[in-house]
Amino acid sequence: MTLPQFGKETALIVLDVQKAIDDPKWASKNNPGYVEKIVNLLTAFRAAKLPVIHIRHDEPNPASTYHTSGAGNALKPEVAPLPGEPLIAKSVNCAFIGTELEKNLRDQGITRLIFTGVVIHNSMDASIRVAHCLGFDVILPQDATTAIDVMDAKGVRHDAQTVFDLFAAVLASEYCTLSTSQDIIRALP
Repeated sequence: MTLPQFGKETALIVLDVQKAIDDPKWASKNNPGYVEKIVNLLTAFRAAKLPVIHIRHDEPNPASTYHTSGAGNALKPEVAPLPGEPLIAKSVNCAFIGTELEKNLRDQGITRLIFTGVVIHNSMDASIRVAHCLGFDVILPQDATTAIDVMDAKGVRHDAQTVFDLFAAVLASEYCTLSTSQDIIRALP
């Protein structure tokens, strides 16, 4: 698929790429190179002088690897914001709920969002769906996100790749366009 040429109306969203994701609880990830793809996108967006917005999950539950006062709350250093790049904290799975994200985007005239981060079946899913409902054009580079194994209510474990493929298919059916990091980089000015 050929993407349109991107300009100042396009922002890169880096969602929940925190040290918490390296906890053994999250070890079943598919797509092991997803952070490298996010770094490539960050480098390209910065070189093109296009907006980059970082989202950090500040989990109030002390049992979570993302807990606000836990070691896992810190952003992974390779994706940390540079001066001038906004960092927005959220406390629920959706990046738009209880945050200034929508206002920040509208104030900058941003209409297209490139979502990267973790995990496709939680915060990525919730945030992409809401972004679409708010009228943003959303693109998901599939190689710049990941999933983990999911246990259903019947005790059946669904492997990370199956979870990933299902959520990508559902999101693409209505809420976003699927792409790759390389295709997105080619569409940058």
